[in-house]
Amino acid sequence: MRGEIIGVWSEMWRQVWRKLADHRDAPDDLFCELYRELNKSFTDQLDPATSLAAIVDDTNQARVAFRGTKAAALQGELSALEFLERAHTVIEDFGSEALTNKYFLLIRDFLEKYSLRYDLRRPFSLHPTLPGVFARLMRDLRQVTSQDAALATLMRDFEDCVRDLKDDQSPRKVKQCISAQFNLLEALLKQHPDVVLFNATARREANTFGAMCDQTAVWPHAQIRESAKGIYRFANDYPGIRHAGTAASQIREIEMRDMVSITIMLAGFTPYFTQSLNANTIYSD
Repeated sequence: MRGEIIGVWSEMWRQVWRKLADHRDAPDDLFCELYRELNKSFTDQLDPATSLAAIVDDTNQARVAFRGTKAAALQGELSALEFLERAHTVIEDFGSEALTNKYFLLIRDFLEKYSLRYDLRRPFSLHPTLPGVFARLMRDLRQVTSQDAALATLMRDFEDCVRDLKDDQSPRKVKQCISAQFNLLEALLKQHPDVVLFNATARREANTFGAMCDQTAVWPHAQIRESAKGIYRFANDYPGIRHAGTAASQIREIEMRDMVSITIMLAGFTPYFTQSLNANTIYSD
């Protein structure tokens, strides 16, 4: 489950709309007005004066058309969200507080049932949650890496390492997981348009993680850049993650709390490492 409305759109008829239509205050033309509003979210919108009018002027035909609308007909996730918010206004205009509240409760229960990535606030507005934003970030990263064979392999290696932790949460496996994520992020950073992999003036390679971070003009503050480089230095210096490391620098054995913390920190840096991730859509679309 992607955590998005569009992914479970087909379930909404049974879980939301049919129950709303069964409410004692639901008007006969409920789906006429809802379908008129839904049309605004279609990729190919019906002509309001002809084809749309023919549907919404007939209550039975409007109900059938509304129920038969597939997720593929919508412009996307954001258009689905905007329709749900506009639908609240449509229902509110019917003048029944009980019906309007029923709609709110049905949507709230639907979000909870399918663990969707939104909070619902009164009177009726849908807001992305932090877990939802993170899930969308990882989904989009998977999409970006799938376009390049080498990146796709590194992404798959990282995800396999995470899955393997279910059966073996030893320090060795945790180190492999962190190392695999760094391999992926380094490969992403090498493709950043700001990065030049050879310093002609110094006549040396400039493809280390730290050097590439220094080249990219994406950081809002030097300390953010330095924090990314600091985690990289940790991975190089801690014995057995990327290199032999320095035994004297190890304070304790690495464990699962480090895996959770470090992988989430590294994922948070990902939008700096590639221009192929759109932060606006990760948050709201």
